[in-house]
Amino acid sequence: MGNDRILNVGIVGLEFGAEFIPIYQKHRNANMYAICRRNREKLDKIGDAFGVELRYDSYDDMLKDENIDVIHVNTPLQMHADHVCAALEAGKHVGCTIPMATSVEDCKRIVDTQKKTGLVYMMMETVVYSREFLYIKELYDRGELGKIQFIRSSHQQDMTGWPPYWDGMPPMHNATHAISPTLALCGNEAEYVQCLGSGTVYERMHDRYGCPFAIESAHIKFKDSDLGAEVTRHLWATARQYRESFDVYGSIRAFEWTQIQGEDHVIHVGEKPERVKIPDYAHLLPEEIQAFTTGGVYDDEAHRSFVQGGGHGGSHPHLAHRLLMAALGEEQPYPNAVQAANITCSGILAHQSAMNGGEKIYLPEWTLMPDNRPQVMELDQNTEPPWGQQPQYMS
Repeated sequence: MGNDRILNVGIVGLEFGAEFIPIYQKHRNANMYAICRRNREKLDKIGDAFGVELRYDSYDDMLKDENIDVIHVNTPLQMHADHVCAALEAGKHVGCTIPMATSVEDCKRIVDTQKKTGLVYMMMETVVYSREFLYIKELYDRGELGKIQFIRSSHQQDMTGWPPYWDGMPPMHNATHAISPTLALCGNEAEYVQCLGSGTVYERMHDRYGCPFAIESAHIKFKDSDLGAEVTRHLWATARQYRESFDVYGSIRAFEWTQIQGEDHVIHVGEKPERVKIPDYAHLLPEEIQAFTTGGVYDDEAHRSFVQGGGHGGSHPHLAHRLLMAALGEEQPYPNAVQAANITCSGILAHQSAMNGGEKIYLPEWTLMPDNRPQVMELDQNTEPPWGQQPQYMS
């Protein structure tokens, strides 16, 4: 946090993206330089509300501005690959909301473009910067969970009222909120996926993407690990309160997400459950943006993600800070282009597996980081304690 260089930030896409404007305005290393939206009336409304003077209604014109150092992309998901690659090729570091892209080919295009330019690409995945994830990661790093044995996650959501391009979308095409924590906890990568499609969505949705399933549930096998994960996603025609969740089962402790939003999560010590209050992790951030983990951006008109998703777990200032630090060379982006491709392609290929009756499909080699080794806490096979005693572990 000692770097005093200031980066000019441009944001394109302002329905969700506007929530980041005040964070960049407060960050010591950022100048909230420009915003971009095609609708001029809405562009000016946002610009006036937040006091951003430089406004573009053309993304091409924005990319021609040589003063911009970082582009934060928040456009519709079908446009991500084109907008990310254009920004990288224009010499800008890029952070982009999820998913990375909507096809394996477009994920590969981003990976190749990032490699060619050498600039920062970061998928702005909220869950791995949420207070719940940071809490569980801290427990794991301290050895308090023991050896991780299994991870389960789900993203359950009613997309009624969202823009019509979502209608009929394969659930696993937008599953990074559920996939990412399973891989990020121990630094794992997906090796192969197998997925089951279940139920059916409304008949009018079948033709748009060719996906009939109400729910898709995938198993992901981790590379160089004995671990696997179960990931479930739905978008319509399934009764369930909004839930972005993950459960982590360790040999000493397990964490289970609450069934009802607003209630406490549960830690199991052996077979004893304990309700737990998840602490906030604002202390990891520069002081000037710490308040944004709990409020301050969304006081007037909350975006749907905050009404339905409980504020993305306080992740937004962590994301903005990590992107800026990566652009300054102070930290590595996470997930970077290759890691984002592994996460995103796991979902895309899981849908393909479901359409093929649960076929096992391996992730492409280019989605795997070279020489990546997950952080693994091994079970000491020489120590099998009697019931009621905590076993001894070696790291």
